[in-house]
Parts: sequence; C-alpha cells; structure tokens
Amino acid sequence: MFPLDAPPDTSAYMIAGYAVFFIIAAIYIVSLFIRSRNINQDMNALEAIEKENKVKKEKPVKPAKRKAARKKTVRKK
Repeated sequence: MFPLDAPPDTSAYMIAGYAVFFIIAAIYIVSLFIRSRNINQDMNALEAIEKENKVKKEKPVKPAKRKAARKKTVRKK
C-alpha cells in the first residue's frame, strides 16, 4: 500500500513459463515426426504384403495330394 514500492520482479517466472512451453511443444513435434515415420513404415509393409498376395493369386499353387486314409478292419475269428 505504499505508493513508492516497485512491482515485484516476475521475469524469471515468465522465462520459466516460456521454457516449459517450448519444451512441451518440441516434445510434441518430435512425437508427431516419429508417428509419421512409423505410419509410413507400416504403409510400406502393407503395400509389400499386398503385392505378395497379388503375385500368389496370379500363380495358383496346386493343392497337395492327400493320401487316402486306410481304415483298419477288425477280423473276426
């Protein structure tokens, strides 16, 4: 209440606030970059799988021949 008192110096809090903001923003940007890279890797893997499936559909594979199951018969004496 004294008219000659200077306002408190809060510049340190302002600098700390900006530092926290920029650190959080940097972490978010790095997170977006990593997510983007991972989604591109997933897309490339899915495209490769899709190409493999198309190749398999074009060249049909002959099914393996099954051996006839022999039934055991019991002889009566």
